[in-house]
Amino acid sequence: MISNHFAVANGGSAGPLTLSRFHLAAALAALTGPANRRTISAMAGLSHRQTEILNLARATGRVMVEDLARRFEVSAQTIRKDLNDLCDQRSLTRIHGGAIIASGVENLAYEARRFVAAEEKKAIGAAAAARIPNGCSLFINIGTTTEEVASALTSHEDLLVITNNLNVAMLLYRHPRIEVIVAGGTVRRADGAVVGSTATQLISQFKVDYAIIGASAIDEEGALLDFDYREVQAAQAIIANARSVMLVADSTKLRRSAAVRIAHLSQIQTFVTDSPLPAGLASICHHRGIEVVVAMDKPASDMDDAEPGSPPPALRSV
Repeated sequence: MISNHFAVANGGSAGPLTLSRFHLAAALAALTGPANRRTISAMAGLSHRQTEILNLARATGRVMVEDLARRFEVSAQTIRKDLNDLCDQRSLTRIHGGAIIASGVENLAYEARRFVAAEEKKAIGAAAAARIPNGCSLFINIGTTTEEVASALTSHEDLLVITNNLNVAMLLYRHPRIEVIVAGGTVRRADGAVVGSTATQLISQFKVDYAIIGASAIDEEGALLDFDYREVQAAQAIIANARSVMLVADSTKLRRSAAVRIAHLSQIQTFVTDSPLPAGLASICHHRGIEVVVAMDKPASDMDDAEPGSPPPALRSV
């Protein structure tokens, strides 16, 4: 039997985070303080309601048309116009039924990221964990979606998990049939990520069966992108030292941008997501032999139209 081992003594919560009214109020208070309100209101053309919508989006990561219409007691058409104006200002990016914060330089706050696409991430986590056999070794890197994979692995047996994510370690270390090794290095206070050269060096000492990785953004050419170059260095080491790489990312990542390149889709073997891919990415996956696993029954992304005769990816729905 594999014995339980946890290399870092650090406090944390092993259960899923619930974004209570208190948490949301605290996040809004921080984001809507006098200095931030003055900065946001100074943006040309923003009404008071649009300013409040932007504050909500920054606190939670995502806003939905119907929720905003009820909150402000206006029509859905009025809210759509507000969202379109904010998208024209490049403050938000439209998604089906709402909008997400537009971010190309700095990532969302950790609690906001956990709130965005929460159901989708949970479904992705379950689908990814179902493809991990008992008795194997794996890397799990930084990210809220990879944490959902870890949550879904708790009934597995005889796993060796190497991670640079303290949240993943806290989820798994209590389970006697899962051995956890935590990479050393600098702990990023914002989200419990372990980054830096020490973490990368430890990762490079292993050769594992599977790697579970996330990404902050995926561009139309198949580049996997992130915000922190130190985090990217660890992710690249994880990819280089795994026999099979599984990307877990929800469809909102296809509408975001980030500055630092992690890898390309061609370097992974399995892509687990929540809805069918747009035609361009589907074609890349098909030609590269990447298995695409769709974890939820949702319509295809409306980011682009399918090209006539474009081949489908190796796609499975679960």
